[in-house]
Amino acid sequence: MSFRKVVRQSKFRHVFGQPVKNDQCYEDIRVSRVTWDSTFCAVNPKFLAVIVEASGGGAFMVLPLNKTGRIDKAYPTVCGHTGPVLDIDWCPHNDEVIASGSEDCTVMVWQIPENGLTSPLTEPVVVLEGHTKRVGIITWHPTARNVLLSAGCDNVVLIWNVGTAEELYRLDS
Repeated sequence: MSFRKVVRQSKFRHVFGQPVKNDQCYEDIRVSRVTWDSTFCAVNPKFLAVIVEASGGGAFMVLPLNKTGRIDKAYPTVCGHTGPVLDIDWCPHNDEVIASGSEDCTVMVWQIPENGLTSPLTEPVVVLEGHTKRVGIITWHPTARNVLLSAGCDNVVLIWNVGTAEELYRLDS
């Protein structure tokens, strides 16, 4: 009887990871503690957006991808909601446009300056109101411009035309 040591074959057997250096990471970001099933961040080719802990409403931080390292506590935020922000999503057609949904039952669309934020942004481009309870899911249509979907805890799904700020379709049954 011969005994052979059996080694499982894998194409990843000799692959080893390298830890990322501190100057390539983001540090000191106060991520929101709101209990919601969300990723709390969104990224596009230019910016990283992170929902942060904010007093007196909801806010999120927009960081240029080339700005890594320690983030100053006084870094400007996007803060226009009166309740905590639950979800954010970048527009697939414009890297400076982001939408946010909040516990204050509104969806807001923001225009981020081309070089990032230098002061707090408090005025949205569009405010979409149609939900009666908090808005938990926001997503842009991948191919149609200015079409946004929002779903709230009122069991209503709304499809919006962001260009005209009107409801295109309401699914509530």
